[in-house]
Amino acid sequence: MILAIEAASAGALADLVVAYLDIGAAERQEILETIDIVSRMNKVARYLAQRLEVLRISHEIGRQTKASLDERQRRAILREQMAAIQRELGEGDGKAPEIAELSEAIGKAAMPAEVEEIARKELRRYERMPEAAAEAGMARTYLDWLIEMPWAPPEEPAIDLKEARRILDEDHFGLEKIKRRIVEYLAVRKLAPKGKAPILCFVGPPGVGKTSLGQSIARAMGRAFVRVSLGGLHDEAEIRGHRRTYVGAMPGNIVQAIRKAKARNCVMMLDEIDKMGRGVQGDPSAAMLEVLDPEQNATFRDNYLGVPFDLSRIAFIATANMLDSIPGPLLDRMEIIGLASYTESEKLQIALRYLLRRQREANGVNEAQVTFDEDALRAIIRDYTREAGVRNLEREIGRVLRYAAVLVAEGGVETVHITCDKLTKILGQPRYESEVAMRTSVPGVATGLAWTPVGGDILFIEATLTPGAGRLILTGQLGDVMRESAQAALSIVKNRAASLGIDGARFEKNDIHIHVPAGATPKDGPSAGVAMFTALVSLLTDRTVRGDTAMTGEISLRGLVLPVGGIKEKVVAAAAAGLGRVMLPARNRRDYDDIPIEARDRLEFIWLERVDDAIAAALSAAT
Repeated sequence: MILAIEAASAGALADLVVAYLDIGAAERQEILETIDIVSRMNKVARYLAQRLEVLRISHEIGRQTKASLDERQRRAILREQMAAIQRELGEGDGKAPEIAELSEAIGKAAMPAEVEEIARKELRRYERMPEAAAEAGMARTYLDWLIEMPWAPPEEPAIDLKEARRILDEDHFGLEKIKRRIVEYLAVRKLAPKGKAPILCFVGPPGVGKTSLGQSIARAMGRAFVRVSLGGLHDEAEIRGHRRTYVGAMPGNIVQAIRKAKARNCVMMLDEIDKMGRGVQGDPSAAMLEVLDPEQNATFRDNYLGVPFDLSRIAFIATANMLDSIPGPLLDRMEIIGLASYTESEKLQIALRYLLRRQREANGVNEAQVTFDEDALRAIIRDYTREAGVRNLEREIGRVLRYAAVLVAEGGVETVHITCDKLTKILGQPRYESEVAMRTSVPGVATGLAWTPVGGDILFIEATLTPGAGRLILTGQLGDVMRESAQAALSIVKNRAASLGIDGARFEKNDIHIHVPAGATPKDGPSAGVAMFTALVSLLTDRTVRGDTAMTGEISLRGLVLPVGGIKEKVVAAAAAGLGRVMLPARNRRDYDDIPIEARDRLEFIWLERVDDAIAAALSAAT
């Protein structure tokens, strides 16, 4: 719009222009107060110039914005026209090179005919999708998974049993029965490569080498090794995968591990299979039934892939600390191989052969700079660690080597020799000491043997009399089974009071208190029955229990000593504690061959048929 302005004089023109300008009241007042015509006109011209510049910039911005929008609309229209022309010509959309590449990859993946048909159907569906469609990315990801899975039949590498033995001996000290079973396993796979191999499950306390055994098996077989951690899993979809209808769906851990290994015949370690949980999302242990069943896993179907995948060529190896929490049907599908606690001499050899070398490399010192006395290593094993495996032992060796590394790095010394007298300065005062003799020096205390998830251990049973009305008081956070063992032991003592020389009136006038120290640790099981019976007889006859003797066994009301489990671990714990004798149920003789020779040589074994045998062997002579 053009506005024509007429004015009789220059001052009137200035006033008229100011009336139309978009300026504030203060600026208008300033112009009115300017008497000089030239000055007034200059001010009006300056405001006009500013306004014109603002209008010019606004016009330029508007023009550029309109041009940008027009360009976008033009491109969109052209893209639609091009897509229509390509559809008419049968050339698909602009994804033709990508589609061709995916089609070629599907052909090279050696998929089964059923799977390839599904993959090509999905490819045709993806081809018709616009690039900006939300489902296009999901379809492309699904095709990538199908293409990258190892569908081709695996080539079985030759198995050299001599080399397998060498690898097992190189990686692990001892474990002769375990190594023999692994060599048998490899021999069967060599003679019958297409046969159904058993699912091995290594069961033992932490730190005894279960996971590293799986890695050694993979090396011996010449196969890829993958590890799937099952500890804490509580969702079935973690095993079978999520359906593709969900946003962010992924295959299960089994399929992901196979893709990572890039081999259909890998060695798959199912770590901590005893620690799977169960939640509202399902039971993952139920999903594992199909995975570990050789009769079913040839057609395993992951929910994400939606097609069968053959797991029968995979060598599955599971690990667990204890069997109690593994469901029965799942346990039935596995062959259990037990790994027991290491003895002191075994730990020493492991430290000399493996741990020292590994920790020297980790801490930047060599064998010439830091040397160890064997007696110092024995002192670390005996006084600073108490475990079934060697993890804490390796940590303590690392602490000693770090101390030596500081001395070498400062330049004060070139060689550090670690002896027993230096350990107190480096590691502090000994953390563990044998307290068996001190504990059993008074009547009413017996030394029992217990099995824990981390190996065998010494368990003290303490009994005392207090004035009361004949109650039985049990403390020490005992489970129901252990409480029942204490009640059974007291009933046997009351029944045999006359033959044992115990005044029956003492039961009516006194309360009997049985306590198992380490009260913060829950304890349960029937194997403390013999120790509880012995502690009660010791208390009521005022005879002490021999300080060099430990015992285990379940008791019946008829006075029979019944067999218990964990004999190997319990005997190893007794030998490590410096004891000289162990009393075991006679029906556990079958476990004698499993006990390490070192522990057998150090201990005297007393086999119990009845509780009378325990009293005769454990209690000191009457005074």
